[in-house]
Amino acid sequence: MQINPFNQPPPELGNQYDEDRVLRSYLKRILPAEVLAQVEPSLRRMGKLAGSELYAMQLADRLNEPILTQWDAWGNRIDHIEVSPLWKRAERLAAEFGLVGAGYERVYGRFDRIYQFALAYLFHPSTDVYTCPLAMTDGAVRTLLLSGNQALIDRAVPHLTSRDPAQFWTSGQWMTEFTGGSDVGTTETVAKQDDDGTWRLYGRKWFASNPISQVALTLGRPEGNGPGGRGLALFYLELKDEAGAWQNIRVDRLKDKLGTRKVPTAELMLEGTPAIPVMGLENGVRNIIPMLHMTRAWNSIAAVAFMRRGLALARDYARKRAAFGTTLAHKPLHLDTMAWLQAEFEGAFLLTFYLVELLGRLEKGELSPEQTDLFRLLTSIVKLQTGRQGMTVASEAVELFGGAGVVEDTGLPLLLRDSQILPIWEGTTNVLSLDVLRAISKDESLEALKEKTARSVGAARESGLVQMGGVAKTAVSAAETWLKQALGDGRPALEAGARRFAMTLGRALTLALMIEQAQWSLEVEHDGRSLAAARRFAQSGINLIAEMDRKEASALANDEPIAL
Repeated sequence: MQINPFNQPPPELGNQYDEDRVLRSYLKRILPAEVLAQVEPSLRRMGKLAGSELYAMQLADRLNEPILTQWDAWGNRIDHIEVSPLWKRAERLAAEFGLVGAGYERVYGRFDRIYQFALAYLFHPSTDVYTCPLAMTDGAVRTLLLSGNQALIDRAVPHLTSRDPAQFWTSGQWMTEFTGGSDVGTTETVAKQDDDGTWRLYGRKWFASNPISQVALTLGRPEGNGPGGRGLALFYLELKDEAGAWQNIRVDRLKDKLGTRKVPTAELMLEGTPAIPVMGLENGVRNIIPMLHMTRAWNSIAAVAFMRRGLALARDYARKRAAFGTTLAHKPLHLDTMAWLQAEFEGAFLLTFYLVELLGRLEKGELSPEQTDLFRLLTSIVKLQTGRQGMTVASEAVELFGGAGVVEDTGLPLLLRDSQILPIWEGTTNVLSLDVLRAISKDESLEALKEKTARSVGAARESGLVQMGGVAKTAVSAAETWLKQALGDGRPALEAGARRFAMTLGRALTLALMIEQAQWSLEVEHDGRSLAAARRFAQSGINLIAEMDRKEASALANDEPIAL
C-alpha cells in the first residue's frame, strides 16, 4: 500500500511592488503623476528581484555568515573578512539601482528621497540587512556635504554615491567603545598629530559595523582636549591603502550576535591609523548628528520593511494552510490578529515616510525653522516607535506559522532575530525617549507636531475619521499637559515618563497621518481599507500617558520590599 504523506506548501512571494497596496497607494497620493511614471519601472524591477531572485538566494544563503581569516598560510596577518554571496550580489544591485545615489542626484527635487527610500524598503528584507552599510554610507555623504570640507567631499562623495559597482564605496560609523554605546562622550580613542601634520588614531572600537567598507567616520579625542563630547573630534579615515593593506587597523574578532548575523561587526584596534579631521578638532558628537539622523531614518525603513515581509509571508501561508475544516484565511481569530498587525504596519509605514518627506524638503531648503525642529524630533520618535512595532509584528507573524515559525530552514526565525536588533541600533528606546525630551526643551518641535497633527486630522470628512481625529488631538494635548506637570515635579518624574510621552506623540501623529491617507483613499481610490486600518489602529491605544508611582517602580525594578 502506497502512502502519500501530506506536505505543507511553503509561503511564496510575488512581485513585492505590485503586491504592496500600501506603498502603491501612498506613492500615488504623494508623487506627481509624471514622477511616479518615471520611477515606477525601477520600483517594479526591484519588487520582482525582492520576491524572486533575492528571496531565493536568501533562503539558500542561510548558513553563510561572515568569516574572519586573521593569518594566511605563511604567518602573515591579513585580517580578511569574507561576506556571503548574497551580500556581494546586494552590493552590486545597491550601486546599480542608486540606493544611495538616488538621494543626491537631484532628478526629482524634494521627491528624490521618497523614491530612494521606496527602493530601500523593497530591497531590505531580501538582502540580509545590507541596508546597514547603505545607511552609514548615506549618513557619511550627508555629513560630509554639510561639513563644507571640500577636499573630503571631492575625494569621497563621488564614490559613495556612484552607480558604478566598480567605483562604489561604502562607509562605516565607528562610535561604540567599551566605555559605552550611547554615552559616546566617554570615548577613549586618542588622536595624535605627527610632525608632518598627519593625524593618527589610537584606540579600540568595540562595535564597528561594516569593517569591509572603504571609509569610515569615527570619533577621537585630540591630545590636550577636555573631556566629554565637546572634546571629541570627528575624523574621516580610509581603511586600506592603495595596495589593499590595512592602514594600521587590527581586526581582533567578529561579533557573535543574536541577529543581523550577516552584517560583519568587528572589534577593531586603531594603532596609529591615519585620519583627517572633518570639521575642526572639537564638537565631534554634535558634528556626527547628521549621520545619526540618516541612520535612524534607515533603521525605521528597515523596521517597516520587515513588518511588510512578515505579513506578506503570513498572508500567503494563511491561504494555503488548512486546519479544522478550512484555511487559516477564513478563521475569525486569525483574521482579527492579522488585521491588528496590518494596522500597525500601515501606521508605521506612513509615519516613516512622512519623516522621509521632511528630509527631502529639508535638503531642498523648503522647511521653516519649526518644521526643521520637527524633523529632528521625529528622527528619534519614528525610530523608537517603529523599532518597537517591528519587534511586535515580527514576533506575532512568526507565531502565525505555528511550529514552522521556529524551524530555521524556513527562514522565518531570521525575521524575528533581525527585527530584535532594530530597537537597539542607533539608540535604544529609552535613550531616544530622553532625546525627545531634550529636543522639545530646546526648540519649537512640539508645537510643530501639534500643528501637523491638526492639519492631517483636518483633512477628515468621513464621520468615523472625524471622530478618530479627536482621539489623536486629545492624545497630543494629554502629552503636553503631562509635560508641563512633570517639569514642575522635577527631573526624575520627567525621565520616568519619557517613554510613554514619546510613544504617545508618535502614535497620535501616526493616527493623524492614517486619517489623512484614508480620506484620500476613500475619495480617489474608492477603497475603505485605509479607513479600516485607521479605525483598528485608533482602538489599539494612542494615549499612553499614565500616572506611575516612582517609589513603587523602584521597588519592583530592584525587587525590594514595599512598606505597607
